[in-house]
Amino acid sequence: MRKIRFTALILAVITLVPIFASCHGSRGLDPFVMPEAFDTEKEYEITFWAKNDTNVTQTRIYQKAIEDFQALYPNVKVKLKLYTDYGKIYNDVITNISTQTTPNVCITYPDHIATYMTSPDTVICLDELFYDEKYGLGGSELAFEGVEYDEIIPRFLEECTINGKHYAMPYMRSTEACYINKDLVEKLGYTVPDVLTWDFVFEVSLAAMEKDEEGNFLVNGQKTLIPFIYKSTDNMMIQMLKQKAADYSTEVGEILIFNDTTKEILQMIEEPAGVKAFSTFKISSYPGNFLNAGQCIFAIDSTAGATWMGSDAPLSDISEDKLVQFETVVRMIPQFDVENPQMISQGPSVCIFNKRDAGEVLASWLFAQYLLVNEVQIAYSQTEGYVPVTSKAQNSEEYQTYLANEGVDNDLHYPVKLQATKLLLANTENTFVTPVFNGSASLRNAAGQLVENVTKSMRRSEVVDDAYYEALYRDVSALYRLDKNISYGEGREDLGNLPTAAVCLIVTLGIAWVLIGTSAAIEFAKKRKK
Repeated sequence: MRKIRFTALILAVITLVPIFASCHGSRGLDPFVMPEAFDTEKEYEITFWAKNDTNVTQTRIYQKAIEDFQALYPNVKVKLKLYTDYGKIYNDVITNISTQTTPNVCITYPDHIATYMTSPDTVICLDELFYDEKYGLGGSELAFEGVEYDEIIPRFLEECTINGKHYAMPYMRSTEACYINKDLVEKLGYTVPDVLTWDFVFEVSLAAMEKDEEGNFLVNGQKTLIPFIYKSTDNMMIQMLKQKAADYSTEVGEILIFNDTTKEILQMIEEPAGVKAFSTFKISSYPGNFLNAGQCIFAIDSTAGATWMGSDAPLSDISEDKLVQFETVVRMIPQFDVENPQMISQGPSVCIFNKRDAGEVLASWLFAQYLLVNEVQIAYSQTEGYVPVTSKAQNSEEYQTYLANEGVDNDLHYPVKLQATKLLLANTENTFVTPVFNGSASLRNAAGQLVENVTKSMRRSEVVDDAYYEALYRDVSALYRLDKNISYGEGREDLGNLPTAAVCLIVTLGIAWVLIGTSAAIEFAKKRKK
């Protein structure tokens, strides 16, 4: 019987060793070490995951960048995989980490990278690569004129740091803008200020709700009007908190958003939400669609979405018979302090994933650098209201000519797009990003959920009082699993979860003992039969 138990134990351990090994945090990948030289005789195939909506011009730019890069490095084949949503890229990366089938190069956000990094040595730290004499930024062995380190806009490069190290490079940058139907504002007796305030936007929105006897809104003569629509409510809450210098989170991931200032901000939304003068993308749909139909006065969306905004928008999503002609003006998002504007910096960054072959990683790094050359940066930025992330591209004659030709046509030089672009260029130093840590993406979602829930509750005429907010904070915290990171005060420490390897070890031992027990039970049953 002892022999049987011992044999069962050995078999269990042998069977479970691969499982235990796969549970190890690094997934078996060693830290990346830069090769002495790039082997141009060896064939490499790298995958590039990128985001694209319906803008076929962007797809062509990616494809041309790949073709041009492959002409410089014939031994490297780049396979492009396009996604319609950054969230889908994030989910696929998370799924593929365990099987070591992540892409080589990925368009993503630092919030997402922080989660990828919970598996050690999965995402490449770029600091060493930046300064490599041969293959670093502007390196001597590059087959193209690379961008120097100091030619990347410092503010944008800072946004790619996690725990003091760079794990990404910026690719494009945008912010949010308020696209305004100037005609309707003036019809209501107001003048659009140079800098919007939240009080002004809410006041005008409430004033626009007056109807005639037939139920048509007086200001636009239609049955439908939502004066103020916000596309990204997570950005809305985050920016309002920043403008008030209120708590959101610490750099190390302590959750501070559930505070009195957050409650005050949500209370500002109550009245306009209750009379449907304010709504969100999740509740009502794209703000640009309502704006272009004359059914919205203030539409807040990304500057990267400028080509969807306005009567002559080249990418407008509504039929021509629904379009209403009006003058569109672009302003920064509303502020609490017009003398100290604060606006979020956003836009895709590029990260590189570790692989067993260091040469494959180096090939990926070369391609990632190529995405920063002027040809790619300027071409992509012209498709929407993005700005290039390098001073080299921004200061180039080609890009400056592009900016100067605002209004020459309603396609490449569409005025609203160029105004949105210039808005960010003029306010780069007024932009900010939130702390990045494992869980920061969930906190961002929670920030938006607070706005969404209050808006829905007011539209449903629910009781929204102190008890409501207490329950709201508790429910949203639980929904996004933020409880363990909420500040507990002195005398209590969150020790976090057990390391993955420890969990796997416990599971392995448990299964082994179950097998031993099963073996013993079988042996006992045999003896009873005898």
